[in-house]
Amino acid sequence: IITLIPAAAGLLVLLDPVRRKSARGGPVLVTTLKALPENGEPRKFSVLATRVDAWNRTPNVPIGAVYLQRFKDGTVRALNVACPHAGCFVEYRSGRNHYFCPCHNSSFALDGKIQDPKSPSPRALDDLKVEIRNGGEVWVTFQNFRAGVHDKVPA
Repeated sequence: IITLIPAAAGLLVLLDPVRRKSARGGPVLVTTLKALPENGEPRKFSVLATRVDAWNRTPNVPIGAVYLQRFKDGTVRALNVACPHAGCFVEYRSGRNHYFCPCHNSSFALDGKIQDPKSPSPRALDDLKVEIRNGGEVWVTFQNFRAGVHDKVPA
């Protein structure tokens, strides 16, 4: 009994991080409004977040990327860079004013909608929730979605 109590206490301390739940899915600071052109041209930004597992806390880990567009009315649109067809990263082609997926040659309009009716992509690019905080910080609720399905299902 004398050794059982300290052993149980030590085991509880050791397993405490496993029992904790980490906060996930909240908004992440991506950039400021000053970094976005006012003409609506998309800019690509990495999304960095703090990863927490059972025993480690790692700040500024890349978890994905987004294209941000700033409009004249002050609103900002965020699109996930992953193509809904196979998850490849799309690129913005400024000369043609659209997004292009190099994996299957599909194109998407600036609003993320499918531009080519023959596209194998099952849906438009995935839009993400954006918040403007503190007079100019752009916060995005980043999330990945399942590729290859018609509905926008969180991964």
